[in-house]
Amino acid sequence: MPDVMTKKQRSYNMSRIRGKNTKPEELIRKYLFAKGYRYRKNDKRYPGKPDIVLPKYHTIVLVHGCFWHQHPGCKAARIPETNREFWADKFEKNIMRDKVEKQQLEDMGWQVIVVWECELSNKKKQRKRLSTLVKEIKGISYNSQLNYYRLKAV
Repeated sequence: MPDVMTKKQRSYNMSRIRGKNTKPEELIRKYLFAKGYRYRKNDKRYPGKPDIVLPKYHTIVLVHGCFWHQHPGCKAARIPETNREFWADKFEKNIMRDKVEKQQLEDMGWQVIVVWECELSNKKKQRKRLSTLVKEIKGISYNSQLNYYRLKAV
């Protein structure tokens, strides 16, 4: 199907898409703050300027949009009909960059949690994913402390 917008309209729409402080990020940050978690946002010291850095828990939360990061199996992760080659190349680069940055963070000793945009699409999904996120952070923190004490004892 051909694009229903002019090139100028499409360009304007695409320029309005934010790379940080998106609604899913804000939702997660507000929830974590309300639960007593303190974090840094888009910290430039780490690869990819992660969305949420929880230094106390040595955990990083990456909030990925299903379209831009091509969430496997998600209906929002489709390639547009027009200019398919450009989009396929762009998405492939995004996915590779995500993998490299996640591996770099893990190599630095950080635990990385990825939250997908579709996991926050309605209130029911939000409650479920946000409570799971807190459990993941606590579980990772607990396991990290155990490993720390095991290494210290040796």
